[in-house]
Amino acid sequence: MNVSHSSTEYLGRPSEGTAMLAGSTFKHIAKTVRPASDPALGPPNARRKCPPDMTAPKHIAIVGGGTAGWMTANLLRHRWAGLGVAVTLVESADIATIGVGEGSTPFLRRFFRTLGIAERDWMPACDATFKCGIRFPGWSLVPGYESYVHPFFNEADRELGNQFFTNACLRRRGQAADANPQDFFLAAELARQRRAPICQAEGPGTDYAYHFDAGRLGTFLRTHAVGLGVRHIVDTVARVEQHEDGNLAAVHLKGGARIAADIFVDCSGFKGLLITETLGEPFHPYRDNLFNDRAIAIPTPLVDGEDIPSETVSTALPHGWAWQIPLTTRFGNGYVYSSDFISDDEAERELREHLGPASEGATARRLRMRVGCVKRHWHQNCVAIGLAQGFIEPLEATALMLIQLSVEQFIDALEDDSFGRARQAAFNERVSAMFDGVRDYVVAHYQLNTRRDTDYWRANRANRHISDRLASLLDVWDRGGDFEAELERHGAALMYLRPSWYALFAGMSRFPAELRPAPQAVTAAQAKERLKQLAQAFSSHRSHLS
Repeated sequence: MNVSHSSTEYLGRPSEGTAMLAGSTFKHIAKTVRPASDPALGPPNARRKCPPDMTAPKHIAIVGGGTAGWMTANLLRHRWAGLGVAVTLVESADIATIGVGEGSTPFLRRFFRTLGIAERDWMPACDATFKCGIRFPGWSLVPGYESYVHPFFNEADRELGNQFFTNACLRRRGQAADANPQDFFLAAELARQRRAPICQAEGPGTDYAYHFDAGRLGTFLRTHAVGLGVRHIVDTVARVEQHEDGNLAAVHLKGGARIAADIFVDCSGFKGLLITETLGEPFHPYRDNLFNDRAIAIPTPLVDGEDIPSETVSTALPHGWAWQIPLTTRFGNGYVYSSDFISDDEAERELREHLGPASEGATARRLRMRVGCVKRHWHQNCVAIGLAQGFIEPLEATALMLIQLSVEQFIDALEDDSFGRARQAAFNERVSAMFDGVRDYVVAHYQLNTRRDTDYWRANRANRHISDRLASLLDVWDRGGDFEAELERHGAALMYLRPSWYALFAGMSRFPAELRPAPQAVTAAQAKERLKQLAQAFSSHRSHLS
């Protein structure tokens, strides 16, 4: 089942040479995923009520806090408080939260709606801003395609979006039609003008996500969870106790307490205290697919007198890429790179040169990333969520989405079997498929880059350790085959819907070098003029936040 996070999905098979807009960014394989922007559907997790006689677990223990732990605690308590399920979260004061990114996908809107939390309540507390999409400068060197945008989509993009798909099909078959996605989608124009993605008048809007301070978000979610009745313990796990059958029995804390539970949730970060260190679940690395294993983060101040941007910027640098995420109080910046191609010291130097004088005196935070995922996310009576289950580099800001969807999948898998484990294997298969689908989309960015300045970019482009699915998509696109049919053939396994794949392939200018005129095509100038008109119904970003 293909499900988008947008309220509109355009159905039907396009005619030859065109491609219909298929909703928004993501697909998902679970029937429970609901669009984030359709209030008529109500909260996604309110779709059914648990029977009062269902044999629910008496106690669930979550090991680890941060956004993963507190998102999990909120969702579990919200769903099962009426069944008398107690939830305890144990987090150590000695372990700092890792926040590689401070962006999200539009799925986070549904998370807050599920909990009944309004934007006006959580956004100011987390220095949050609106996100229209992601801009990618420098990944392509093709004139006219040196930068492109992966926007969020919606009803407002019906007309020009379909013109974009038509142009992309013409161009990949040798006609010189304009096909940079940043020229055809409303979200890209709103970001250019630094407007908020909230329409101030009647008319079509656009889907959106958020930027936020990860530490403040964790604090906000902790307060909300405790208000729902989640027990919060600040202590460090000293040892883990197991039953004879291998199930987890309890965690023993340094302070002397023993926390027993029926179900344990491992949110202990890359350490994987329960799922990896205790249960020995193997980790499947994506090292052959994705080279990056390091990140450096440096904050910088906002520019006085300028409106706040409403997009993430992911700029290609010589040995990786740099993110810039606007908050209400600062910019979050960072450099994601591979230690095989550059040292940590050299990477910090490159990032500071990229940021300029704004980074002077700012402290750099160096991070190591374990990219990949565990073989089984739910093993015995333990489910791993967040970094404990896996991580895909933050290029498309999917970390919180994978957390959210994993927890929702877990909730539904338990309910579907009256809190038994009959759905355990299906859950593991689905969540691993989510990781693989996101991985393929991220890998495609590196496959499609056209930079020639360093071994890093050349090696990424030449890497043949990619999935058969991605290799097939590249082949069909390059030979001018039926890309629509190829997308449909892979279905929900792709995770991302048709617009996102077209935006990526076209935005990177994966087109023939020799082109003939395309006299019937809508030009970028014509499309941008229409977008400027549509954007007038949206206010400036800073004024809307205030």
